[in-house]
Amino acid sequence: MTISTRLGQWKEQGVISPEQHALLQGLSRGEPFSLFLELNILLYAGIVVFVAGLGWTVSTWSKQLGDIVVLTVLSAMLAACLWYCFSRAPAWSRAAVASPSLAFDYVLYLGSLTWSVELAYLESRFQLLSGQWEPYLLTTAALFFFLAYRLDNRFVLSLGLSALAGWFGLTISHWPSHQDAEYRQYAILYAVIVGGAGVLLRRLGLKPHFLGAYLNIAANVLFWAVLSGLFDREADGLWFPALLVACGASLAWGIARRQFSFVAYASVYGYVGVSWLLLRGNSSESTALSYFLVTGVAMVVMLVLIARRFGRES
Repeated sequence: MTISTRLGQWKEQGVISPEQHALLQGLSRGEPFSLFLELNILLYAGIVVFVAGLGWTVSTWSKQLGDIVVLTVLSAMLAACLWYCFSRAPAWSRAAVASPSLAFDYVLYLGSLTWSVELAYLESRFQLLSGQWEPYLLTTAALFFFLAYRLDNRFVLSLGLSALAGWFGLTISHWPSHQDAEYRQYAILYAVIVGGAGVLLRRLGLKPHFLGAYLNIAANVLFWAVLSGLFDREADGLWFPALLVACGASLAWGIARRQFSFVAYASVYGYVGVSWLLLRGNSSESTALSYFLVTGVAMVVMLVLIARRFGRES
């Protein structure tokens, strides 16, 4: 039996979708295929690694290089990135706008991260605001929102939402040590504001394709806040029902909108919460290891099957 015949059988049985059948048929015949998504992810990851290396270089060699050299280089990089983007940017539109060139989005992302490095260096070296980071974070969030909407980039929008989260006090490093009621309240408030803003802007027709970025960040922050309440033994018992409600809402949204990420959020965060309740009174390491081995494999298999089903029905 040839590969083509086998693929035809799989298509008839519903194992693979027509799109997957066409792709696999092309591969079996040696036809070229697109690596755009993989290369796109690698390029963005490369920019993050480059900026991380830039930050390490600045922090390590700033005394040897001097403030003038460091600030000149960072400012030149930032100015070059912004000049490149604004000189090639298409006219603003409320709808989605295609990038004018292949490098456009990556240069914009590099410039945004460079701004963050330079701002952090200025405050750490000169204490312009005496260690008060709130104005920096709010200003940075406003800048990233402007760049995201003017130049139509969801990655920069995510940076803006992250900066806004920092302004709310939602720094990741605080999660293990500040699981108190006040901290969770800020997290829930942030999630509600971000999610509501995304829905409102979509209804107004202002970059409606940005809604996914708003909801993904709001969902993750909300789930982390609920789990932190569940993990806190001094908190009341309403956090588990709240987790069930959040999982149900995320699952319903993911199924209705055909968005697998929200189904995954409901599954993974729900699994973490249920596992905590089942094992928090257990002191046997072997029991816990066996539990995670069996249920973890089952969870992975379930998510793979759900993802395949979403792929066939999309």
